[in-house]
Amino acid sequence: MSKKLKRTIIAWVLLSPLIVLVFFPFAVMFITAIKPQTEVLSPHWWPREVRWQNFIDMWAATNFGQALWNSVIVSTFATIGAIVISIPAAYAMSRFQFRGREPYRQFLLITQMLSPIVLVVGLFRVIASFGLIDNIGAVTFVYMAFNIAFTVWMLQSYFATVPKDLEEAAWMEGASRFQTLVKVFLPLVTPAIAVTAIFTFINAWNEFVIALTLLRRQESYTLPIQVFSLVAGRYTVEWHHVMAATLVATLPVAVLFAWLQRYLVRGLALGAVK
Repeated sequence: MSKKLKRTIIAWVLLSPLIVLVFFPFAVMFITAIKPQTEVLSPHWWPREVRWQNFIDMWAATNFGQALWNSVIVSTFATIGAIVISIPAAYAMSRFQFRGREPYRQFLLITQMLSPIVLVVGLFRVIASFGLIDNIGAVTFVYMAFNIAFTVWMLQSYFATVPKDLEEAAWMEGASRFQTLVKVFLPLVTPAIAVTAIFTFINAWNEFVIALTLLRRQESYTLPIQVFSLVAGRYTVEWHHVMAATLVATLPVAVLFAWLQRYLVRGLALGAVK
């Protein structure tokens, strides 16, 4: 047996407990989702009859498609808005020296320690005063606003790793600062932007408290609220539908991670070396 094969086997053996720990909840969701309703609470692990029809029934019975579309719209536009607004701010923080720069950086960090539930009552009063309760656009705007501090903090640390010599060379060729930012600077930090966008998207996708406070009609629900409605206030909980909905709700994020995995690895390593 070669040394490379031995190292591979040892690595997989050491990683196997972590793999089991990570995939166990997904296995429980999947197996429960394909069980008949009469077997959901039975002690045996694998169902006697596999019911793929549960996913179709869940989709039709729970208005899942509308909730999925709402989450995609809200998370995508909140992410795009936060990134577009944060790029100039992060660039300014990483390149310009101005009074109050360090206190502002600390302020951005402190805001990440506040839970949305602390601000939800005041936020509700503000949104209600504009008549925007149960409005998907208002939820998108709130998510974007809540994530801007995070995206600015993340991006400015990555932007600081880009050598200033590259920008100065572009300026000597006659490029404006904006042209330099778009044509020279941003292509170099694409992995960092991708990483920040992934985390921002996940924050918006999984957010629960604000959506629960601002959304009223089922047609406006995002996925976390839709899944919650399958359990809350019900005399009988159809757990096979709950697990099927939860499993499907995790797929877009999993696909996003798989698609942007190379950017994620490069982006996480980008700030390690200056």
